[in-house]
Amino acid sequence: MRAGHRSSLVCHGGCRVTVGGVLWRLGLRSIHLQSASLGSVALCIGLWIRAKTVDQDERGNAERRALFVGLWPPMLWLIGDSLQEPD
Repeated sequence: MRAGHRSSLVCHGGCRVTVGGVLWRLGLRSIHLQSASLGSVALCIGLWIRAKTVDQDERGNAERRALFVGLWPPMLWLIGDSLQEPD
């Protein structure tokens, strides 16, 4: 894929359908996804702190849950960046 080229699908009429375009038409804006990104950072920290309070048998699962949620912020932030300028 070329640099600067956005991923899109082509519908039957030849129009291009992008994820950003669909989210824009649904009413989501950049600030919504960037706020969700910051919220997921707080959720990750909360889950990680909670993982330290559970017993040893459940600690591994709780830490994996915190790490999984920790993967969300960059994805949400980048999707939010793509919504700053609608196609």
